[in-house]
Amino acid sequence: MLDLPHIAADVLDTPTLAKLALPADSSHPPRILILYGSLRPQSFSRKLALEAERILRQFGAETRVFDPHELPILDSVPANHPKVQELRALSLWSEGQVWVSPERHGSVTGVFKNQIDWLPLEDGSVRPTQGRTLAVMQVSGGSQSFNVVNALRVLGRWMRMVVIPNQSSVAKAWQEFDDTGRMKPSPFYDRVVDVMEELFKFTLMVRDRSDYLVDRYSERKGAAEAHALLVAAGAIEVAMPAPVVVESAKTSCCTSGAC
Repeated sequence: MLDLPHIAADVLDTPTLAKLALPADSSHPPRILILYGSLRPQSFSRKLALEAERILRQFGAETRVFDPHELPILDSVPANHPKVQELRALSLWSEGQVWVSPERHGSVTGVFKNQIDWLPLEDGSVRPTQGRTLAVMQVSGGSQSFNVVNALRVLGRWMRMVVIPNQSSVAKAWQEFDDTGRMKPSPFYDRVVDVMEELFKFTLMVRDRSDYLVDRYSERKGAAEAHALLVAAGAIEVAMPAPVVVESAKTSCCTSGAC
């Protein structure tokens, strides 16, 4: 090893192209979960979410749109509430996500943030959002703003997601949809297509590599040190192999019946 005396060599992994190779069975349609942030009957974030779903299905994705109606406020009910379990199961099912929120008082709506707050960073050894791709979009009633997409990017990074570079902000959303709820042709619509195309591409590149891409030296080191303490204490006998690969529940089956 080079002059790196503070590195634990037994858990250091050197990335290679071979380690990033796709598995032979990487052929199923990308699984995309779509969240939106309004309960209004004529919700423009919902209309944009459904338009995004149509585009993703055209590309060949398998999609689910979560309905935030009846999702309780965080911590007002136990986590075994059916709507909470549905949301968490869909997040586990997904390989990529689309987040769409209106702008309210310069930020995301409470309806949208409540959905994210119900998704834990970690649940046992399972991380419901880590390594999944994410596209962010917003709708505004007035002039174009980027407050919400910027806030959603921060949330996505906090949830350990792979946030794609492109994004969409639809200004004066009330005039961008027709009476049937479909988005009218416009540069805004073209940008939504751009974003969904990019999300689809990034999901194909990331989904079957996400466990490796988010496997971290510091976490492997911590796990190895904890394991060594257990061995020294006589609690376990077998030494941990290195490096430790963090397992993901990305392909876990949904248990709520929503998938």
